[in-house]
Amino acid sequence: MDNSVRALVETLLPGTDLSRARVEEGGQFHRVVLLPDRAVVRIARTAQAAAELPRRTELLRRLARAGLPFAVPEPLGEVAVVDGLTGVALSRLPGAPAAKGSGDPDRLAGVLRALAEVDVRDLADVLAEPHAFAGGAQWPTLMLDGVVPLLPRERQAEARARIEAVLDLPPVPPSLVHGDLAGANLHWHPDGSLAGVLDWDFAQPFDQALDAACLAWFGWAALRAATIPETFARAISWYRVFGLEQIAVRLLQRSPADELQRVVGRTVAWLDHSARMSAQAVDA
Repeated sequence: MDNSVRALVETLLPGTDLSRARVEEGGQFHRVVLLPDRAVVRIARTAQAAAELPRRTELLRRLARAGLPFAVPEPLGEVAVVDGLTGVALSRLPGAPAAKGSGDPDRLAGVLRALAEVDVRDLADVLAEPHAFAGGAQWPTLMLDGVVPLLPRERQAEARARIEAVLDLPPVPPSLVHGDLAGANLHWHPDGSLAGVLDWDFAQPFDQALDAACLAWFGWAALRAATIPETFARAISWYRVFGLEQIAVRLLQRSPADELQRVVGRTVAWLDHSARMSAQAVDA
């Protein structure tokens, strides 16, 4: 841990023993200092993430009061800036991630139901806009005019059809959508009940089928049993554009040409994989 990180953590959590602290680089936007059995300190990696941290922290504060049947990381104080680093201390969640494909339909349904019961009007000023990480309101234009032309010519029609399929979905009333409801973002108790959900950075008022599509990580058969047919069908459509959004993210980040090409290559492979997976979903 370098001196600047140490100074920030000591400001946020004065008197904390840092002998067992561990720094993880985390994702694109934050790195994390893990303090065993006590807290997590999130440190913004970019100027944009630093600017967003107060809003995201307030969102967590309100979610903690929203009556959700699982824990969320609670702010342990205010956002601080030390030596040019912006960070906040959060509570650690209990439990651990589950294995891929191990979903229980009743529990997956319970997650979606709990989110649907939150009144998004109470969070309107602290939620991200839909598709914030991939262009926000410009998502359709970025996907159709930015992403599709980068794909090999023989794959462009397929990609365009997938994007147009979600744009043509009938509108539904917005509900609280986490936006990345899969994998390590869900922690479970040993008895299989949901302990907590983390990484609410892109929580948004949107179509709950987007979260259902993320929950397909736990198995399509489980997801089908956890949702009504309309939501399940919409979830398949959203799942079929996820990989394409990775190109949109790199375009927004102005990634170097070689990195962009690598992502395009991975996306072409993903088109094949997701076609097989969505076919399995229909038969689930």
